Amino acid sequence: MSNHLSTIAKIPMVDLVSQYQRLRSEIDPAIQEVLDTAHYIKGPIVSAFEQELASYMNCKHVIACANGTDALQIALMALGLKPGDEVIVPAFTYVATAEVIALLGLTPVMVDVDPNDFCVRAEHIESAITDKTKAIVPVHLFGQGSEMEAILALAKEKGIYIVEDNAQAIGAEFYLSDGSVKKLGTIGDIGTTSFFPSKNLGCFGDGGALFTNDDDLAEKIRMIANHGQSKTYYHDVVGCNSRLDAVQAAVLRVKLRHLDDFAARRQAVADYYDQAFESVEWLDIPYRNADSSHVFHQYTLKIKNGKRDTLRIQLKEEAIAHNVYYPVPLYKQKAFAGYWDAEKKLRTTEALCDMVLSLPIHTEMRAEVMERVVEGVKKFRI
Repeated sequence: MSNHLSTIAKIPMVDLVSQYQRLRSEIDPAIQEVLDTAHYIKGPIVSAFEQELASYMNCKHVIACANGTDALQIALMALGLKPGDEVIVPAFTYVATAEVIALLGLTPVMVDVDPNDFCVRAEHIESAITDKTKAIVPVHLFGQGSEMEAILALAKEKGIYIVEDNAQAIGAEFYLSDGSVKKLGTIGDIGTTSFFPSKNLGCFGDGGALFTNDDDLAEKIRMIANHGQSKTYYHDVVGCNSRLDAVQAAVLRVKLRHLDDFAARRQAVADYYDQAFESVEWLDIPYRNADSSHVFHQYTLKIKNGKRDTLRIQLKEEAIAHNVYYPVPLYKQKAFAGYWDAEKKLRTTEALCDMVLSLPIHTEMRAEVMERVVEGVKKFRI
């Protein structure tokens, strides 16, 4: 296997080097402006990014912060939740979604997801609501939206907050039944996102942001993210220190101008994969919701017949990167053992953990690379 690998180029999950090279003539001067002005923390470049992102999202307020996990934590802090309050989250998601809930002394309540789009549904949420439930965190997984209209109606009926985890679907749109269109992340009380480098809108380090159309919540969020200050040295609440630095904001301002093109490039790769794989009986291509666009942060197949891990061995031999998001349900993680009845299982979540496989997808994929990925998968025989 080692001799075979040495003769072929490895295909990565994401190619940030090529993306930088394509945008270098815009990114380098933007970074240089930060170096020339020495406004490294906050300042006009961070403010400009917040305003430009708010305009793109058609949202009143964008508050930048240090990372996507901080964004989730700050959102829950801004809602004034108290220890013991319950927050409903999908069991099939990255740990950060539930981690911040436990960190604040709240109780994460994990529910099953839809087998098609991997997102939580209103019916899953409703069955888990108690008199302690104060918030729901729907995760727009892999690049498309949860059924936000139904979730929004349920939350209004029950008097529950919604915090959208939009780390994987920035730029995606949700189509409401009244004909209006909203960006995912702007539908609930607060939306959050991450600018981790591999995200659809990624910086060159860590970064995150919160979205809200509520003026009072925006004021609280800004205070909490800045040590609870209403003005310098006057601290109205206990907060934290979570800031997006200006170098990252400069990079993100450039990339934001290309975000719709990034989505189109990812969608073109997904379309190519769909056409190549739709007739393969032992896998399911990604489901696409009718009420949400899909910006394909990940292209995730479901591999049938229990052969996912065998396929992974072959892809490794072919030097084709791949990943499993996520191999373990949140409630089976040791960190959350105290929040879950060990005898209880969520059937769909556990099935997905054994079936899902994500293939390389990014903005710089060339035709010959996509062909190699397809060939590497299709040569597998069950």
